[in-house]
Amino acid sequence: MSETAASLELNNAAPSTAKLPWTRQDTTWMLSLFGTAVGAGILFLPINAGMGGFWPLVLMTLLIGPMTYLSHRALSRFVCSSAHNDSDITRVVEEHFGAGAGKAITLLYFFAIYPIVLIYGVGITNTVDSFMVHQLGLASLSRVLLSGVLIAGMMAVMLAGEKWMLRVTQWLVYPLVAILAFMSFYLIPDWKLDAVAVMPSTFDFAGTVWLTIPVLIFAFNHSPAISQFALAQRRAHGRDARAKADQILRRTSLMLVGFVMLFVFSCVLSLSPAQLMQAKAQNLSILSYLANTHESPFISYFGPLVAFVAIVSSFFGHYLGAAEGLEGIVSQQLKARGIRVAPGKVRAFTLVFMVSTLWAVSIANPSILGMIEALGGPIIAAILYLMPMYAINKVPALAAHKGKLGNVFVVVMGLVAISSIVYGFIG
Repeated sequence: MSETAASLELNNAAPSTAKLPWTRQDTTWMLSLFGTAVGAGILFLPINAGMGGFWPLVLMTLLIGPMTYLSHRALSRFVCSSAHNDSDITRVVEEHFGAGAGKAITLLYFFAIYPIVLIYGVGITNTVDSFMVHQLGLASLSRVLLSGVLIAGMMAVMLAGEKWMLRVTQWLVYPLVAILAFMSFYLIPDWKLDAVAVMPSTFDFAGTVWLTIPVLIFAFNHSPAISQFALAQRRAHGRDARAKADQILRRTSLMLVGFVMLFVFSCVLSLSPAQLMQAKAQNLSILSYLANTHESPFISYFGPLVAFVAIVSSFFGHYLGAAEGLEGIVSQQLKARGIRVAPGKVRAFTLVFMVSTLWAVSIANPSILGMIEALGGPIIAAILYLMPMYAINKVPALAAHKGKLGNVFVVVMGLVAISSIVYGFIG
């Protein structure tokens, strides 16, 4: 049987009708995907999403659940469409569209993840600096020194080994979920419900939602982990991999929407639009801003802690994806030129490049929200929302998924996100 035929047989075969039981491994994957998504995007999402008022935020909540689930499900199915059990996203693209497209996707995938790593360097430096000044009463350290120490600490975990890094990430997710939920409820007495009575004009309402979509996509994005996630489900479940992956992704999306949007609503209702604008101007996460302005000692100390844990837990997964992407780009270019270089030297170059650029950007302290909107959003939208939909319409192994209403929804939201970013550049 040819590889294409094998792929068609595996992907178009009807999955088992028996209900797939939920296992401890499924919970581990759900938490890992949650931890990948919960990072700087969520800590800055209330700022952008909240400045437009309460009711646009309600519509965003209704949209982001199906957006997150359907887009990540499509990417997972795309990875599972390979005739090979060990193919990651780059090899799947090469298999279906050729070597040239594989190189292009590797490049795009790297630039979808790399800016997020830079964002985390800026975010963790600002979070720790704000905590030292406002909560501990200390003077600011040199930004060169502070960012260098923090980056070195995170890189030490990475260099200790992938298995240890994943274990640390999983340990961080449990307290992160607990504290995030507790803080959401803790802020309820401070809610200012007068915002509920304010309905913006139709133009302002639509404009707020449109311009916030890229940050929403970024905040709920866990695509860097989808390739390995899909491969793991295929190895473990065979013809049921698609159904099992859908099951885990559905619960992950529900968990993200439930915890994250409750947190966003709680923060937005606790602060005025002017305060949210001030937080944006100070380039601080919402929790660091709350810690500096809220009278509660709990918020003052646990706010920065949540921000720190959220950034670190998400940094690991994104750094791993960005480093692997860069190694792939370098290896492809060397191979095309007939140059043989030991893999260890490629890894060393990648490490030096990533650390040096991460440190430089952390020192420069650019606008985090600006980086999210300008760098991360468009490429994530293209890779996560548009590429899998194109594959569904062109790849025989994915033919069973053609003609679905959800596909149209994903494409429309991807185009909306890209149009918003283009408008931001020219507006």
